[in-house]
Amino acid sequence: MTSTNDLRIDHVVTSGTFSLDGGTWDVDNNVWILGDDAECIVIDPAHNPEAIVEAVNGRTVKAILLTHGHDDHIRSAGAFRDLVKAPIHLHQDDWMLWRAVFPDVDPDVAIADGDEFTVGGAKLTAIHTPGHSPGSVSFHLPSERTLFSGDTLFQGGPGATGRSYSDFPTIIESIRTKLLSLPDETVVRTGHGDSTAIGAEKPHLDEWIARGH
Repeated sequence: MTSTNDLRIDHVVTSGTFSLDGGTWDVDNNVWILGDDAECIVIDPAHNPEAIVEAVNGRTVKAILLTHGHDDHIRSAGAFRDLVKAPIHLHQDDWMLWRAVFPDVDPDVAIADGDEFTVGGAKLTAIHTPGHSPGSVSFHLPSERTLFSGDTLFQGGPGATGRSYSDFPTIIESIRTKLLSLPDETVVRTGHGDSTAIGAEKPHLDEWIARGH
């Protein structure tokens, strides 16, 4: 499939903290903005709503897509929603994580596996990839040969599964059956750190299973 001419992917790195199970860690998060000059979708608007609004640069935000419900990915989503007047989408299986941060208001839309979002003439498809959290979702943008993996797949292996609501066999199954089946040239744009590619990670699946994380 050829690239959509006017579509571009903008990248903002924001800094803050992640808290779960009584611990707090400093983190840098990748925020992804895909669209054309008129409209865009924002994936995981973390930590710094004003910086993300600046990157949106006056475009209409059609949707705010959350890859999962950990607080570093969602804590600023409400403030960002208020600034851009766009609906927040989060898989229902992670709403308990959302409610730990926002007890009085729910996300606007529950993401389901296979949901499609259109922006700038391109189609983005939601893939339910549980394991890092029960409601983790990756988003596939085939026209750009791109996957937004959230915290499911990173350069060097799966996302962390050592905390509440996470499960290593589940994330391995998600990666093996739903992500590594994508074309090798698919660029994996992650929730933290550097991007990678499906073809670069696929040969290491057995190593990840053997090491157990």
